[in-house]
Amino acid sequence: MPGRRWAGALAAAVIASVLSLTGLAGQAQAADVNNVKNGGFESGLSNWTCSAGSGATVSSPVHGGSAALKGTPAGQDYAQCSQSVAVKPNSTYTLSAWVQGSYTYLGASGTGTTDVSTWTPNTTWTQLSTTFTTGASTTSVTVWTHGWYGQPAYFADDFSVFGPDGGGGGDPAPTVPATPAGLAVSGTTSSSVSLAWNTVSGATGYNVYQGGSKVQSVSGTSATVSGLSASTSYSFQVSATNSAGESAKSSAVTGTTSASGGGGGGGTVPAHAVTGYWQNFNNGATVQKLSAVQSQYDIIAVAFADATSTPGAVSFTLDSAGLGGYTVDQFKADVKAKQAAGKKVIISIGGQNGTISVNDSSSATNFANSVYSLMQTYGFDGVDIDLENGLNATYMSQALRSLSGKAGSSLVITMAPQTIDMQSTSNAYFQTALNIKDILTVVNMQYYNSGSMLGCDGKVYSQGSVDFLTALACIQLQGGLDASQVGLGLPASTSGAGSGYVSPTIVNNALDCLTKLTNCGSFKPAKAYPGLRGAMTWSTNWDASAGNAWSNAVGPHVHAL
Repeated sequence: MPGRRWAGALAAAVIASVLSLTGLAGQAQAADVNNVKNGGFESGLSNWTCSAGSGATVSSPVHGGSAALKGTPAGQDYAQCSQSVAVKPNSTYTLSAWVQGSYTYLGASGTGTTDVSTWTPNTTWTQLSTTFTTGASTTSVTVWTHGWYGQPAYFADDFSVFGPDGGGGGDPAPTVPATPAGLAVSGTTSSSVSLAWNTVSGATGYNVYQGGSKVQSVSGTSATVSGLSASTSYSFQVSATNSAGESAKSSAVTGTTSASGGGGGGGTVPAHAVTGYWQNFNNGATVQKLSAVQSQYDIIAVAFADATSTPGAVSFTLDSAGLGGYTVDQFKADVKAKQAAGKKVIISIGGQNGTISVNDSSSATNFANSVYSLMQTYGFDGVDIDLENGLNATYMSQALRSLSGKAGSSLVITMAPQTIDMQSTSNAYFQTALNIKDILTVVNMQYYNSGSMLGCDGKVYSQGSVDFLTALACIQLQGGLDASQVGLGLPASTSGAGSGYVSPTIVNNALDCLTKLTNCGSFKPAKAYPGLRGAMTWSTNWDASAGNAWSNAVGPHVHAL
């Protein structure tokens, strides 16, 4: 949870990249060609150069064809792979590629004018695209992709540099893609239907149709159509697109929205609640038994479960030695006592060093079974998803729905994504939240250890201000989550995070701004959200170290909203 590796240099890189992001490419001109050679890596790494031997070709995952690039960052090398592409002077080109992985970048240098770059944090196939213009004497540019320091391997496929023929040869122009198959409804709420379908080779985007009319264009193989009426059936189709044209529409599927309501599980969680993480380890903060957690906390997330050798499965071991001899029996009794006092105690999965991976049906089943087993053993009321190394929206959604089927409507599900994970509804974390909206309790995004981010108004905001909290929360509120499913996550003290601590006054001002349109900074939401769930902190232990100053100030304010 605290002390993320990407501060400083990465924060600067994120800002530079966000400011240079461009939209998807338009269709190429008739005379344009793809000037990249071996853009699909069907001939291995031919024509490509990768730093420090960091690149390799793989047969899975691929976006198109039978191969893709895998770049593995190590140490101070972020696995850059590049190709020198022949171009014409004074000409405009569109560079694009399909990528997946934490913090994957795409760019062009040596353009003779302004070099360009763009990036994505998505762990599912996503198209990156940007344009550049060559200088008066430029005859070649270097196109490149790379990951980031300390992050897992990334994948890239189907590179193109469309524009005037530079004379160096290149891959053939694409043909119209095939019709998408496998369209299915992956989730519903009272106002939205989520869809997913199979990847189409050679496609660079997809159009989503509702009742025969196009309602969305997306780059990935999933979409959520919102703004729908409750208890109503809708017909959907998708088509695949690229620069050569659009495929025929797929077979139609019907999605039926649920009955009216804000959505969300959690049984008797208060309408306005405070969440705190309890540390099952000693890192210098006050060591607590669960019974010592301040009474202002309504949801207590036990940090953390551990990965096992079984993919997707988790376990929990109380750190009795590190917690001064705290026994399992005492812990279980304290869980029951908190519940008797009206509190919810849940098990948190992940954290900064969490390595749990749910990326197929088998691991999804293992996850649900193991979490439910922990709920039965220790009496936990639910689960918190705090996976900071990426997640798969399809299979995590499947896992949580399976868990809900076992635990019933009283299940508490919370999530604690990083700011970068909730910048767009296309991000896997955001997709997961929307997919399980009808059983989701609250998303407490971590507004700390963050680079500057975009607000819902398209402006860039830096952490540490009311505006950072309100303008970023607005993205979730406008992106499909109910106000009751949005909370503000902040560190309890300066020791609780590497950066981003704000005083309880700032937290309370942000809550007022979002719920009442008072005490705002320069950003003011278009409307008030009086149902906002509340706030979260890392951690109850760091709060205790500071005399419970955070919960004593924020707790009563949340409960009085």
